[in-house]
Amino acid sequence: MTDFNAKELANLGVRTLSPYQAGKPIEEVERELGIKNIIKLASNENPLGLSEKVKQALQDALKGLARYPDANGFYLKTKLAEKLGVNTNQITLGNGSNDVLELLARTFVDASHEVIFAQHAFVVYPLVTQAIGAKGIAVPAKDYGHDLPAMLKAITPNTRMIFIANPNNPTGTFLSKEELADFIAKVPSNVLVVLDEAYYEYVEAAERAPSVEWVAQYPNLIVSRTFSKAYGLAGLRAGYAISHPEVADLMNRIRQPFNMNSLSLRAAEVVLDDQAYLDESIRVNQEGMKQLVAFCEQNGLNYIPSHGNFLTIEVGDAAADIYQKLLHAGVIVRPVAGYQLPRHLRVSIGLPAENQAFIDAMTTLLHG
Repeated sequence: MTDFNAKELANLGVRTLSPYQAGKPIEEVERELGIKNIIKLASNENPLGLSEKVKQALQDALKGLARYPDANGFYLKTKLAEKLGVNTNQITLGNGSNDVLELLARTFVDASHEVIFAQHAFVVYPLVTQAIGAKGIAVPAKDYGHDLPAMLKAITPNTRMIFIANPNNPTGTFLSKEELADFIAKVPSNVLVVLDEAYYEYVEAAERAPSVEWVAQYPNLIVSRTFSKAYGLAGLRAGYAISHPEVADLMNRIRQPFNMNSLSLRAAEVVLDDQAYLDESIRVNQEGMKQLVAFCEQNGLNYIPSHGNFLTIEVGDAAADIYQKLLHAGVIVRPVAGYQLPRHLRVSIGLPAENQAFIDAMTTLLHG
């Protein structure tokens, strides 16, 4: 066994792959630094916690946990179909939207293909592209966001998929419905466009694109959404895609049959009907965004205007050091040097007191 080398046995794309780095959990910081009462503003989670209706539904669902979950997610698909005005055969459920994104790539992309995404876009796009051995094309950003004309020009006969995050993570930039409609209309029908709308609910209603409606017009369009953000189910991992039925059928052929557990299915069903919770999530986010923006403007800090539930702030060349000092002050934010933004930190919107804790810690660092 001395000549065993697992790396040589791995797929070529996996050998040099750096794993996704999630935001530091509170428990890890407590262990490392020995401090309590930590504020986590690192992972774009909903600061309200679980909806009360979801808590009750989960309690009621405990008695069925010795049984396998519904492999097809019938009730959740039915509720989503009613809400979105689509058929259930257009829906693919995922263990969070990350699962859906990977399913799409594994279903339609191989080593002979190219995948296009934007610079500063969600790191899962290049990760999954490399893992399956395809060629990733990172199109330089325009004002920290997607340069759609340049992405169109990047299409070649080998292009199979384009990832668009709207709003984008980690920059929060946003493409108007007019820009998106023009772009999708110009993409060849043999190139799949994946519109990742993880932060869709935080966008002003009048500005949201009718993306699900576009799926009927463009069979090569797939819309991905999640329950992790505005719906507060990050720990339960629930996401979905809306697509042409043939696309969904192919994805479901490789989807693990129990990729959503019984609790995540039930929680998603219930929270879809909890409009009061969603409205409060959006209100808290809007107020928190104003709080952080005001701090930045009062202190001369540049920031990237955001349509998500986070704000990416330019803090200078000492960003890595500031991140560490914030940790020691009990505030976890997200460094984004891995997104080619070494001078920035991404700060999730929390409750008012949590936002103030960040502001107080940053004020101390900035002004001593």
